[in-house]
Amino acid sequence: MALDLSAVGAKTDVYDYPYDWKILATYALGIGAKKDELAYVYEAKGPKVYPTFAVVPSFGPMGEMVGKTQGSLASILHGGQSVRIHKKIPSEGVAKTVATLDGIYDMKKMAQAIVKTKTEIGGELIFETESSIIFRGEGGFGGAPPPKQAIPEIPDGMKPSWTHEETTSPEQALLYRISGDQNPLHADPDFAKMVGFPAPILHGLCSYGFVARAVILKALGGDGDRVKFYSAQFRKPVWPGETIRTEGYDLGNGVTAVKAYAADRPDPVIARAWVEASAS
Repeated sequence: MALDLSAVGAKTDVYDYPYDWKILATYALGIGAKKDELAYVYEAKGPKVYPTFAVVPSFGPMGEMVGKTQGSLASILHGGQSVRIHKKIPSEGVAKTVATLDGIYDMKKMAQAIVKTKTEIGGELIFETESSIIFRGEGGFGGAPPPKQAIPEIPDGMKPSWTHEETTSPEQALLYRISGDQNPLHADPDFAKMVGFPAPILHGLCSYGFVARAVILKALGGDGDRVKFYSAQFRKPVWPGETIRTEGYDLGNGVTAVKAYAADRPDPVIARAWVEASAS
């Protein structure tokens, strides 16, 4: 089925997503939160909100926009993600989200769809997201290439300012999908094999959350409210049960560049990634 380029510019109606401490705690546990991060998982100590929770209210409207592309759902991979936080995310509320299909681009062998969302809570713009959705085998249609993105560069020879290792559980994807990202690729062994993987893989957005937590724990004193922007590209799959090693590079002015690796494999699973944070 050919991609429907005429769908570019389509916009959803408002999606309402009510949430409370239980939803926040489930998300935090899904991205690996531990008992030492009690303010994120226990209502009497917060609850604080990890900034990457911003992706959760976007699942529904983003899915609608992906459907508008007419691309094959069996060929989908999540290529990259960014979140921009405008104001502190409340501990409970109703997230009102609108998504736009911002573009469909030709990557020769693959196609890329960009979906952007804006979310208001209590009448105020709280956060925005941008998702890069990859359709394997659906490129070569003569469209424009993806626009280039300005990404902070890690100077040659610079060593990491810090390293953080954390092991995912074998059930990590099953826990993370409760937050709403229910692609069977992350749960069903038969489906995973059908689309070319030997077993279910961890959600890119789950790895994305693990890496954000690493930055927050190692560079921001555990305070996720300091994160203003976070962008990452997903390069390789992570298998549930593997250890994620995150390397952080302090570039100054509140910018931390990051790379993440899984197990002992040499190629990064997350790259071209950085966090912009406010001063403490």
